[in-house]
Amino acid sequence: MTERSGFLFCADPLRASRPDPPFAEDVAAARAAGGRIALLDHDALLAGDAAGAVARIARDSGPYWYRGWMIPSARYGELETALGARGCTLLTDAVGYRGAHEIPGWYEEFDGLTPRSVWCATVPGAPPPSAEELAELAAPLGPGPGIVKDFVKSRKHEWHEACYVPELTDRKQLTSVVGRFVELQGDFLAGGLVLRAFEPFVAGGEARVWWVDGEAVLVTAHPDTPDRLPVPELDSVREAVGRLGLRWVTTDLALREDGVWRVVEVGDGQVSGLPAGAGTGDLFAALAAAGER
Repeated sequence: MTERSGFLFCADPLRASRPDPPFAEDVAAARAAGGRIALLDHDALLAGDAAGAVARIARDSGPYWYRGWMIPSARYGELETALGARGCTLLTDAVGYRGAHEIPGWYEEFDGLTPRSVWCATVPGAPPPSAEELAELAAPLGPGPGIVKDFVKSRKHEWHEACYVPELTDRKQLTSVVGRFVELQGDFLAGGLVLRAFEPFVAGGEARVWWVDGEAVLVTAHPDTPDRLPVPELDSVREAVGRLGLRWVTTDLALREDGVWRVVEVGDGQVSGLPAGAGTGDLFAALAAAGER
């Protein structure tokens, strides 16, 4: 019989022998599903000490799903290597993590289901592209409003200064918003700069869908609107998730004002946020049973 999957949670920074309290509900659901629990030092991993981060994990005790705070893609690769040195594996490898976590990895499979997007690679600390470079980047999107983000996140809470561009062909507006976005992201800028065509969505019409091996096992509210849970149409999204071919992913769906459901983000399920009290028993039961294919 296939061994049930383990779960690698972040340890409490104040008490390394217990899981980080924000993930208590997830830990309880994983244990109830019969999953093995191990703890990772997330702070050590982000500081570049991958070996130290996994020092408390028993040798040859994998495979594991990671479940915890977000990890930059490069650090996730270091985690995979450090676990491998201890005879353990991750059920989502570093290539798969980057594929779901960053827009260049998933956009092609969801083309037509998600707002049109263009991007360019950059690194934290580099100056933003010039007005001419931005105009060239934005040209395929044509005229109209747009959104600025990096490969992982936007700054939607600074909507007018660092996220929304009223007119993409207005070089001054575009340069101002991109410059402020890059400034605010600082060292946390992930992967590169993304421009997306703006689409008007219904307020509160957002849902997060959790997929395990191509099946939607849980639909939750989006963490930004935990009191609202619309019911999205999933057939076309299911096909795209199948094409993507990754084992545990999330899709954030939003209802456009014309009544069409759109995919606004894809994410790695290991680091996607859950609204409190979401009821994750079915999700962790599916993950625990997944094992190694």
